[in-house]
Amino acid sequence: MTDVATNMRLKLPIACFILQIILIILFGVLVEYDHDTDARLWHSKNHSDYENDFYYRYPSFQDVHVMIFIGFGFLMTFLQRYGFSSVGFNFLIAAFSLQWATLMQGFFHGMHEGKIHIGVLSMINADFCTGSVLISFGAVLGKTSPFQLLVMAIFEVTLFSVNEFVLVTALGARDAGGSMTIHTFGAYFGLMVTRVLYRPNLNKSKHRNSSVYHSDLFAMIGTIYLWMFWPSFNSAITAQGDDQHRTAMNTYYSLAACTLSTYGMSALTAHDGKLDMVHIQNAALAGGVAAGTPSLSEKPVLENKLKIQDTCGVHNLHGMPGVLGAIVGAVTAAVATTDVYGRGMKDVFPDVASGDITASYQGLVQAISLAVTLGMALLGGLIVGFILKLPVFGAPSDSICYEDNVYWEVPGEEDHEEQLTAVHAAEAEKLN
Repeated sequence: MTDVATNMRLKLPIACFILQIILIILFGVLVEYDHDTDARLWHSKNHSDYENDFYYRYPSFQDVHVMIFIGFGFLMTFLQRYGFSSVGFNFLIAAFSLQWATLMQGFFHGMHEGKIHIGVLSMINADFCTGSVLISFGAVLGKTSPFQLLVMAIFEVTLFSVNEFVLVTALGARDAGGSMTIHTFGAYFGLMVTRVLYRPNLNKSKHRNSSVYHSDLFAMIGTIYLWMFWPSFNSAITAQGDDQHRTAMNTYYSLAACTLSTYGMSALTAHDGKLDMVHIQNAALAGGVAAGTPSLSEKPVLENKLKIQDTCGVHNLHGMPGVLGAIVGAVTAAVATTDVYGRGMKDVFPDVASGDITASYQGLVQAISLAVTLGMALLGGLIVGFILKLPVFGAPSDSICYEDNVYWEVPGEEDHEEQLTAVHAAEAEKLN
């Protein structure tokens, strides 16, 4: 069921082809292999091939990559009639974002004689940036066209890279798990976009904004994939050795403890003492019961009081846990001592280890970085939201949100499509 507004026959191909051509040209002009990838540079020194960074980092990259394309994609399949779009649009914007992120992050984090060096580490960082875009995607899920999502990704990747540069390079903040740069930024950017795109008549599609048995099962697959690979996500770019080991292990046990608590709280708070699959999907990943299961009641409040229609509950799953993680990080930095870290302090807080700043000042930097992230996310989301409101981007009308038939050929659904066409026609007639 496609009308003139939502028809993607020209809009989407033009957007995809033009963007990919631009990316190819920019890669050809600006990008070159780094030392560990370039044949001439690598073999100019006498060392073993097994010392190449590829063998240290690629397993972590694969884990993060699975999270981006399978974990995030299937996590959003809970909507009963939006599975194609959840996985398919996730695939589309991730494939674009990782290319654009490679360029933007390379530009802001230091070019080498006018060139952006790429290797396995740049691939991981590009996936991290993409993860932030997919978090924002969860907030606008079901209410936006693929064209809108590509435009959102263009701006968000750029602003993500600016925010990352300000925090990591300019301020010297430490954010290995991405609490601020990925989760907080992605969540509040997406929440501001969906606030600007608020639909007062979205109740016309309310019957589709829910799950069925098999859609919740598919979403649980995404949860488990994310749960399994989250230790790699948090530790992928930390310093090799004890830092990486410690980060992966702490995440591993934290997730296990969080899951056990989630099941307990779900049975305690859900109807008739039964487990709620939505609780498990979200709170088991949210970093703890305090930021997970109890916060699920906030979604109706956001919509009714603040007019924020957060489809996937990214405020609960990424926003509040991200802020909590950033606050804990600031406190941890402020009390860091060499008695705890020893010579490892130079890996965790290098400026404190060198004596350039005190631990308390590092804690202040972490707190300021959180404020900067929130400011950039909210302001950026506000501007991008107004851009996406332009009718040229083909957003679905209020009565056909959360519906795959709008943008996909769905086999065996001809009768349902005819019903939707009739509903849409009746709505158009009322407007006229």
